[in-house]
Amino acid sequence: MSPLTYTDAVGGALERLRGVGFEHGPRFVNHAPMAAEALAYMGYADDVSRWVDRNLRTHTYHEVPDARWAIDPADPDDWRSALGDFSRVADWTALFERELAQAPWPEVLARWWPRLLPGMSGVLTHGVIRTAHAVRAISRAGEENLAYRWELAQGLGYWAARYASHTHGIRPGDEYPGTGEGDEYPRTGQGDDHPRTGDGGGDPRTGSGEQGPRTGGGGQGPRTGDADSAATALDGLVAEYAGIYASAPQRHPVPLIHSITGPAAVRLVVGHLPAAQRRPSYLVARDVSASMLDWFSAAPVTPPPVGLSGVPDLGEVFATAVAIGDEHAIKLAEVAVRHQALAPDPRLAAAAHAANQGLARFRR
Repeated sequence: MSPLTYTDAVGGALERLRGVGFEHGPRFVNHAPMAAEALAYMGYADDVSRWVDRNLRTHTYHEVPDARWAIDPADPDDWRSALGDFSRVADWTALFERELAQAPWPEVLARWWPRLLPGMSGVLTHGVIRTAHAVRAISRAGEENLAYRWELAQGLGYWAARYASHTHGIRPGDEYPGTGEGDEYPRTGQGDDHPRTGDGGGDPRTGSGEQGPRTGGGGQGPRTGDADSAATALDGLVAEYAGIYASAPQRHPVPLIHSITGPAAVRLVVGHLPAAQRRPSYLVARDVSASMLDWFSAAPVTPPPVGLSGVPDLGEVFATAVAIGDEHAIKLAEVAVRHQALAPDPRLAAAAHAANQGLARFRR
């Protein structure tokens, strides 16, 4: 039997996961579609079905709330009032299914991305992360496959329903202004000199193609003009917070992972966005990661040089994450491999290795 392709593995997983609830337990997120896509992208397509089997066996997902009434995308008062209302998640998903059936997915993405972007911090950025994995899948497999369109609708719908802005003065649905002194891209591409630049307001816990190689990522779609600057800045941001994660004292290994995977998700999408949306995307990702550092680090952080002794190569790091089976380990290791191919930095492997070590202890 021939190995499964990326398209076969992801499409099969999405068909099985369609209709599975968005959350389980006390607002824990359904990571299954994201982790399944990451596994297939990394060349582990043959492992996807078994991983989904185990996930569905070990998690009891909540039922999706019943649809209430249709959201009118042409009426700002109507759709604004539904942002951040999880009881409307089925209404949001239906809205995006309708829009994706009527227009190409990049057009729908470009229309809603700036409206949802200020609400990126909701449920620890999982709305934007799920959307980004769906964007990568549909850009590789094509929108004619309904499973991929449905998953993009689920990602956008979940983001809208768990919208939570950490930015003062922005009403739900307002676009992030992306202007102001000090808001230029970092000149070195290594992120900001001072990671604690977010206002720290709010609390996310209450708003809260074919398969790729097993050892590397690949291109991120079309990149021209300002997309290069935004991508470089996001690469630096991901590496910066990888270094912080590998060095910072933490109470639990999971929450601060999203200060890395959040901007990495924006990086997956930024090349597909209109030019005017790229710089605000970097700025919001930067501020959300800084806020997470305030929320979740156990002490003020002045990261020392990351120790690299004992850090395996990234192929081994990802294989270890697969063996652990934890969705956070898999997704962070995939980010590390992908970004190492884009902008090599030893902090990436150090962060993924640290997460593997911490998460393995929780699964014993």
